[in-house]
Amino acid sequence: MVEIIQREFIYLWYYFDIQFRQIFGYWVLGMALGSLVSVFGKEKIHTLFVKMRNTKIGAFGVVPASLLGIASPLCMYGTIPIAASFAEKGMAEDWIAAFCMSSVLLNPQLLFYSAALGPSALVIRFVICFLCGVAAGICVKLFFKRKPFFRFTKFEHMTNRDTDPNLFLRFLKNFGRNIKATGLYFIIGIVLSALFQRYVPQEAFGTLFGNNKGFGVLMAATIGVPLYVCGGGTIPLLQSWLLNGMSMGSTASFMITGPATKITNLGALKIVLGVKHFAFYWVFVITFALSCGLAIDYIFRIG
Repeated sequence: MVEIIQREFIYLWYYFDIQFRQIFGYWVLGMALGSLVSVFGKEKIHTLFVKMRNTKIGAFGVVPASLLGIASPLCMYGTIPIAASFAEKGMAEDWIAAFCMSSVLLNPQLLFYSAALGPSALVIRFVICFLCGVAAGICVKLFFKRKPFFRFTKFEHMTNRDTDPNLFLRFLKNFGRNIKATGLYFIIGIVLSALFQRYVPQEAFGTLFGNNKGFGVLMAATIGVPLYVCGGGTIPLLQSWLLNGMSMGSTASFMITGPATKITNLGALKIVLGVKHFAFYWVFVITFALSCGLAIDYIFRIG
C-alpha cells in the first residue's frame, strides 16, 4: 500500500512539475504586467474613457469602451466603483455595459498569462471577450432605452490602495497583492491539472469535449459556472484539457462563462443590477458563450 501511494505521488509530482515549469513564467509576467498597468496606466485608461463622452460616435462607442475594459487591470469590485463614477459624469449606459462586461472577462495580466495556451487560444480569448463587451453594450442600448440598467447607488466605493508616493514601491506593493490574490489558485489549478492528466483517460476527455462538438460546448459552458474561481487557476486546467482533446469552441465557452459567473463577480453584479436585470445578464452570458463556442468549432471544422 505504501509503495502504491509513493508511486502515485511520483506520477503526480511529475505532471505537476512539468506544468509548473511551463507556465510559471507566464503567471509571474502576467501579474507584473497587471501591476504596471495599474500603477502607471489605470488613471490614463479611465480618463480616456471619460473624454469619449464629448465625442459624437454614439452607439459605436461600445467598441472603444470594450477595448478599454480589457485594458483596465481592475477586478469586478474595482471596476464597478469606476463605472459608477462614469455614470455620475453622464456616460451612456451602453458604453458602461461594454466596459464592465469586457473588464469582467479579461484584463492585461490574464491576457498575457493566456499566452501559455498557445497563439490560437490567446487570439480567440481576446476576440470573444471584446465581442462580448460590444454585444453587451448593444443589448443594453436596444432593450433598456427607457429605464436605467444599473443601480450604482447601492454599491460602496472602494478606497484606492495604490497611493505610495514612491512609484517603484507602489508597483511592488501592487505586484505583491496580485501574487497573494492569485498564488493559491495558481497552485490549485496545477494540482487539479495533474490529477486530470493522471486519472482521467485522454480518450474519454477527447470524446466529451472534442469529438462531440455541440454537447462538449454545452458541458464546457456549464462547468465554467462552478469551477471558475480565478483566472490564474484555470490556465493550467485549460492547458491540460486542450492537450487532451478539448475543442477550441468548448475552451471559448469556458473562458466566457467562467469569469462572467465567478461567484464574487456575481455578488457585485447582483447589487448593481437588481433581480430582473441580473437574470437578463445570466441569459446573455450563457447564450453568448454557447453561440461563440459553436461558431468557433464550426470555423475550425471547415477551416
